[in-house]
Formats: sequence, structure tokens, C-alpha cells
Amino acid sequence: MKSLLCFSALIAIFTCGTASALDLPKTIMTTRGKLLLSEDFAKSIEPFDGKTNGFASGFTGWCYRPGLLKRNLWSVADGTLTGTEVLEAHHPATISYGIDFKNVVIQCEVRLDDVPAEGRLYRSLFIKATDEKDYVCGIFVGPTGLSLVPYDANSLQPGSKQRGKSPASSIPNPIKLGEWHTLIMEIQGEEMTATMDGKSAWCSNPLIGLDKHSIMFGVGTVASYRNFRVWEALPNSEWVTIKPTLPTAKPAESK
Repeated sequence: MKSLLCFSALIAIFTCGTASALDLPKTIMTTRGKLLLSEDFAKSIEPFDGKTNGFASGFTGWCYRPGLLKRNLWSVADGTLTGTEVLEAHHPATISYGIDFKNVVIQCEVRLDDVPAEGRLYRSLFIKATDEKDYVCGIFVGPTGLSLVPYDANSLQPGSKQRGKSPASSIPNPIKLGEWHTLIMEIQGEEMTATMDGKSAWCSNPLIGLDKHSIMFGVGTVASYRNFRVWEALPNSEWVTIKPTLPTAKPAESK
């Protein structure tokens, strides 16, 4: 009888674990490996006042500075991280998590908050992967859908001297303010995919394959994040057949 009870307990544990795994949204380019980061925003996040090495390296955990005109305003409540763009700053609010990675699955729930724009031009949010020098790739979400953007090491923006953007892959997908959406970003080798509301796209760029040092969240107007997870990305044998069916960026025409 005791053996039977123990066996039943093991079956219950296995079943719960399997159900939990099945509840995860499906990935398309990779499969989830080891869980590297799990953040439920259970406590407030304080501004970072230490030193970083380069653009986005040399720190672990959360890093943000109020900066010019206190442009970075971040708050945590009820398991939700909310960023607010300060009107006078004319710049998105940004916060980064320092973590060394190469191939990963990044997943979180995102929301464009239903608040007055108060003169701010863009209602958006983004998630970017960065190396020690600059941005490598990112996903931008706005009211009309999302875009995958790789950056270009050979192109610099005139004002900031930061890397310019390469051609983007877009997913038209109008979303309502105040609603949560699960966003999945897969990075493997020189390719990146994004999936939201069952719609996916992909892009490629040599920069994507670099060693990366942080994951940055950004907000135009007001937006929120919750249930932030990062897994090691493992190969998916089905990707070779899925890839041709998805939209991707078209190379820029040579002049």
C-alpha cells in the first residue's frame, strides 16, 4: 500500500510538470532548454548607480538610471513592471537586465497601457538584445503590430553615433490598449524570430550572432511587462520547414 501511494505521488508530480510545460506557448525556430532567468516583479527595482563596462556589460540584474530630465520612471506593483516616458525627455524610458547570453528564448507578457498620451508622440514598447558596444537586435510593439529590427555594424546614426537599423520584418497585428499579449523572441546564431498572438516573422544579420550582455526594455508613453523568462535556446528540427512560410525583411536595394 505504501509503495502504491509513493507511486501515485510520483505520477502526480510528473503530470503537473508535464502540464506546466505544455502550457508554454510554442516556439518555432528553437526549443526551450535550461531556464536561465525567471522574474515575476515581486519587489521594487532601485536605480543603478554603479559603473558599467562599455555600452551594456559589466553588471548583473537590473540596471537603470533616471538620467537627463529623469526620463526613466519605473515602478513595480502586483507583479507588473511599468515604464513611463517623461514628457519633457522626448526619449523612451529604458531599463536593462545584465546577463551574458548567445542563443536564448525570451518570453514575457506586454501591454500598451490605456493612459492619455499627454503630447508624447509614440505609444510603443520594445525589447532589445545588446552587446558591450550597442544594440544588436530588437522587437518593437505598437498599436498596429510589431517589427523585428536587426542593427548594422557598418551604419552609424549621425547624431548619436549608434548603430543604424537594418531592414525590418513586420507583423501587422492591431492591438487594443490595456490588453496583455505574450511576446516570444527567439535568438539562435544569426537569426531572430518574434511571435505574438500566433503570428510570427523572422530576420537575420551577422550581428545577431555576437556574444550579448543585456536585455533592454523600453517604453514610449506608458507600457508594462510581467512574467519575464529567459531560456537557453536549443535547435528545432522543424525550423527548416517552418522558415519558408514566414515573412522576413527584404534586403535593401543597392544603389
